[in-house]
Amino acid sequence: MRPRIALPADTLDEATNIINERNAAFAPRPAVEAIVKAGGLPIILPSVDPTDVAEYLPLFDGIAFLGGADVDPTFFNEEPHVRLGKTYRKRDLFEVELLKQAVASGKAILGICRGLQLINVGLGGTLYQDLSEDPDARIKHSQAAMGNQPSHHVTVTPGSMLSTLVGPRPYVNSRHHQAVKAVAPSLRVTATADDHVVEALESPDSDQILAVQWHPENMYKHHEESRQIFANFVQRAAKRTATL
Repeated sequence: MRPRIALPADTLDEATNIINERNAAFAPRPAVEAIVKAGGLPIILPSVDPTDVAEYLPLFDGIAFLGGADVDPTFFNEEPHVRLGKTYRKRDLFEVELLKQAVASGKAILGICRGLQLINVGLGGTLYQDLSEDPDARIKHSQAAMGNQPSHHVTVTPGSMLSTLVGPRPYVNSRHHQAVKAVAPSLRVTATADDHVVEALESPDSDQILAVQWHPENMYKHHEESRQIFANFVQRAAKRTATL
């Protein structure tokens, strides 16, 4: 059986052309395809009540927290900054609980963009609600280039899990305006941009968590480094078996 990969869904806030209904759950097609190409079997999870999370756990071996709306700042005890973007508290509540139980049960975890930020907040870290709060930020982190093209370099910590996948100085894409501020106690920084914005987090003592601030799902078709991130994730999930 292929490793089963949970993809917590985003929520479409407009009516679709197919069903006249708002708030439809969806997962981005590039992430689904990247998981399949890496040998995983995607399972999309809609945002439901956090009390239902435990019943989802036996269904998957790994979980990828994906991009989307800003993380609600009340999760790290702040009021909304004037430049805070759209938030969706229902998704945050579900994903934070899903994260905590996935960590406790040993599931393989991947974070992408908002997913990195959600993982950091869910495990006790904080965020810059907008990069204007960070006095060192000077690189354009929300690129004008096409989303499947890289726009800036990051420096990766030697000896980290990420370094074995993408090397010391990968060229990545970027579309975010929030960023890690205080790192969660159970994580370590393993990549930064040249302005010191955090670009990757990992578990310090295991291979359970890898999270990146960029979007490898948009680059995997033409960039080997992006394919390696997904291949590694599915391999990590394959080591963790769940029983249906």
